[in-house]
Amino acid sequence: MTAAERAQHLARDEAETEAIAAALATTLSPGTLVALEGDLGAGKTRFVRGLARGLGHDVAQVSSPTFVIEHRHTAPGAVPLVHIDAYRLRGPADLEALGWDELLAQGTAVVAVEWPSRIAAALPARRVTVRLCDRGEGMREISITREGA
Repeated sequence: MTAAERAQHLARDEAETEAIAAALATTLSPGTLVALEGDLGAGKTRFVRGLARGLGHDVAQVSSPTFVIEHRHTAPGAVPLVHIDAYRLRGPADLEALGWDELLAQGTAVVAVEWPSRIAAALPARRVTVRLCDRGEGMREISITREGA
């Protein structure tokens, strides 16, 4: 997928959602930000589980960081993954406590952000945006767009 391309997928169940994410993960390099958009229950955390699998992590360790805001996943031989849930953040200023600027500047991890609209002003222009839409009966429409140069 080039910088201007957009991919559309239809996942029939959670396993397919994870498989799409795992395939995407193999194309990501450290320093990539993945913005995950979708309603409550759309499959954002499930998608992060797939990213984790594709990056070489134990998916059993991936859970929603809604209350703790951030989970950092590291494993020997795996690209580090930082999973942030911005739902409870009031705005970009709340990111300072997470070391946001340093995290982006280091560029050593793939950073997955749920509810990115809450911190839109702090997101880099260059990112991968994933939109998940629940289509009922376990199906999800997944749109993946690489943004920025």
